[in-house]
Amino acid sequence: MKAPAVISFKSFYKISLTFFLVAALVQLLTMRSASAVELPDFTELVEQNSAAVVNISTTQKIKHAKSNPHSFNMPDMPEGSPFGDLFKHFFGEGGGNGQMPEEFKTQSLGSGFIVDADGYVVTNYHVIKDADEIIVKLSDRRELKARVIGGDERSDMALLKIDADDLPVVKIGKSSTLKVGEWAMAIGSPFGFDHSVSVGVISAIGRNLPSENYVPFIQTDVAINPGNSGGPLFNLKGEVIGINSQIYSRTGGFMGLSFAIPVDVAMDVVAQLKDKGKVARGWLGILIQDVNRELAESFGMDDPRGAVVLQVVPDSPAEKAGFKVGDVVVDFNGKKIFRSSDLPLAVGQAPIDVKAKVKLIREGKSKTLSVLIAELPAADVLAENGPATIIKKGKETRLGLVVEDLTAEQRKRLELDDRGIVVSEVEKGPAREAGLHRGDVILMLNNQDIKNIKGFKEIVKNLKAGKSTPVLVQRGSAPIFLPLKIPK
Repeated sequence: MKAPAVISFKSFYKISLTFFLVAALVQLLTMRSASAVELPDFTELVEQNSAAVVNISTTQKIKHAKSNPHSFNMPDMPEGSPFGDLFKHFFGEGGGNGQMPEEFKTQSLGSGFIVDADGYVVTNYHVIKDADEIIVKLSDRRELKARVIGGDERSDMALLKIDADDLPVVKIGKSSTLKVGEWAMAIGSPFGFDHSVSVGVISAIGRNLPSENYVPFIQTDVAINPGNSGGPLFNLKGEVIGINSQIYSRTGGFMGLSFAIPVDVAMDVVAQLKDKGKVARGWLGILIQDVNRELAESFGMDDPRGAVVLQVVPDSPAEKAGFKVGDVVVDFNGKKIFRSSDLPLAVGQAPIDVKAKVKLIREGKSKTLSVLIAELPAADVLAENGPATIIKKGKETRLGLVVEDLTAEQRKRLELDDRGIVVSEVEKGPAREAGLHRGDVILMLNNQDIKNIKGFKEIVKNLKAGKSTPVLVQRGSAPIFLPLKIPK
């Protein structure tokens, strides 16, 4: 009988080391293979979708006076001079003799995409705004004149129609299911370079930009430049999830921040434009602002949230429902309102002539109002305010303010009825710390209307020391709430 083989420690060590190295190598190769699989290949997506992306060029006619007395005259040049063409290029064909063409044309470029085989094209409103002629260039190099079916400046969306059929179309996805970190791809015409492709990831969703109340933008790091506007943003399924609209830039070019209109919002607008040529939105009739930590404390709230009402439009749905200045809206029809920018979007999407439930906080207590939503007017008219006419002056040392009464004529011009006193001086103290400025018109203090200096001083005298209280002022044409901390 054979004796069992004995493996020395040295041999065992070599075998073990070899096994370990092989296992490590296999794992490394597997990891590399896996990471290679995770990186997406966009070539197929580009091939499938490029044909449905178009270039849009617009022409606008600008009229000028026939002559320009401030222009320079072109110097007289000998016949055949080599400088003749140069000076003609600089001064124009008119020779610069005080003459300018009556009319000249400006051109701009953008992008778009086909959503219907019969020739419906989606783009940004700002791409075609005020255009006298719109040309859509297809991937097969055909150039066709387009007409505007409808445009909506508030959402920056427009729908065009070209006379063509059997066109390639994009697939429409859903922006409501987007997640931060997803891959995204843009196809467009940056600086006129047709069908340029750039890729990146979704950086954030639901971004609200200044003066853009009706669009919760998708933020990406996809390279977007002038000319990309109106072009599609795709996901990895080859579906349109957004319409490239804006960039954040200090140079005019891409700086890593680009913004797209969510396709859910865009296609709702497009459907209305196709059906009616315009967009109908819900309207409350209130002017609002954000609630920060200091304001939340002054309103008796535990945390900063919601939208505080600065002004209620006369005869509006809000006035009829009982809204008051100083109310803080925290919920609209079951949707939480975390920031003031959340409310216009929620109201705009609400059905018209249907009642909505609004939860708010009034003087520290919860309250629910039922409001009948009306249609947003086509244009908002703002009153122009002139400088205040002063008739009476008074100093409020507790707050560090010098205030003055307004004339009845000035109140009427400011549409303030019998309210308001104007700040003429701001000294060191609580008022300056709260952010009050000379020229501010104080409308309310501690949720009470201010009609004159005497009433103002009486309210100030009764304010509790060490507490914050809201003060409503009108600055220029816009009201704003400020948190005023009363000294101990």
